[in-house]
Amino acid sequence: MLTEEKVRALVQELKDPFLNKSLRETNGITEIKIKEEKNHVSLKVAIAKTGTAEQLQLQGKIVDVLKRSGAESVGLRFTELPEEVLEKFRGQLKRAGSGTSLLNSDTTFIAIASGKGGVGKSTVSVNLAIALARLGKRVGIIDADIYGFSVPDMMGIPNRPQVKGDKIIPVDRFGVKVISMAFFVEDNAPVIWRGPMLGKMLNSFFSEVEWGELDYLLLDLPPGTGDVALDIHTMLPSCKEIIVTTPHPTAAFVAARAGAMALRTEHEIIGVIENMSYFESKVTGEKEYVFGKGGGEKLSEELRAPLLGQLPLEQPDWNKEEFAPSVYEADERLGKIYLEIAEKLVNQLEK
Repeated sequence: MLTEEKVRALVQELKDPFLNKSLRETNGITEIKIKEEKNHVSLKVAIAKTGTAEQLQLQGKIVDVLKRSGAESVGLRFTELPEEVLEKFRGQLKRAGSGTSLLNSDTTFIAIASGKGGVGKSTVSVNLAIALARLGKRVGIIDADIYGFSVPDMMGIPNRPQVKGDKIIPVDRFGVKVISMAFFVEDNAPVIWRGPMLGKMLNSFFSEVEWGELDYLLLDLPPGTGDVALDIHTMLPSCKEIIVTTPHPTAAFVAARAGAMALRTEHEIIGVIENMSYFESKVTGEKEYVFGKGGGEKLSEELRAPLLGQLPLEQPDWNKEEFAPSVYEADERLGKIYLEIAEKLVNQLEK
């Protein structure tokens, strides 16, 4: 049976990849918790730089050594070392490797935003990215909802990015390159960070990942107008935005705040998508407007942006061989609507 003392002994001689010092020397193991009934080990580890290829490599080593020693599962969170510790080892600090940065490229950035949670923003992000890929575009997606990351699960991605040298190679699924906070934690561990740490992680997603050449990079933003959304607006002054709402008047009212934030930071709102517009019975063909009507149209008028599409309530057909619980096939009704939205975007952006 693993104990806190044994876990510490197993992990503490592993080295911080940037300082070349052991986690024992840096006091990098900041928290250990063990659930004996589930044989689950939870760790919080502080290193010099987070969100990098080096972190992924250390993450793999920690999980491997603990599972080989009997742990059934490992929950792992990373944070950055305090400034006073970094100052102590400043002369030995190794620079984080940098991939191909997109910040100075010709890639078109499209942020998918909403005023509140539960409107299907991530589902829209995933399926719009896949629809653009089906049109032959080179597409990536950043799951920037760092607290509520869900894109890998929605797309049925079981594996993690590969690391080559000092670069992170994003996972490719349905022709879309994917990076997410989900890849940097173990066993769905919660992320408990403050604003500055979030900004550093987002910057790493741009600069530490080998994206290659992309036509479009979609960013699935957290709902609302908090730190992450503000960081995106600061990092990407030329970003386009799509606002997602439901037909309900309150959802549209709250979504208008996200739109107002985009306008104040000089982002261009290129459209509104209304999700959960209605439910259509497969038996009678009758439409039921479960969440009311008019929210998308009203928001479109208020933001002076086109209503790109209205998506009905409908579950995707699940393919057991390529299980992706939130992805609509190209020949499904919603798959066709997403393709129409993607075509509108391409025509609008590539005039």
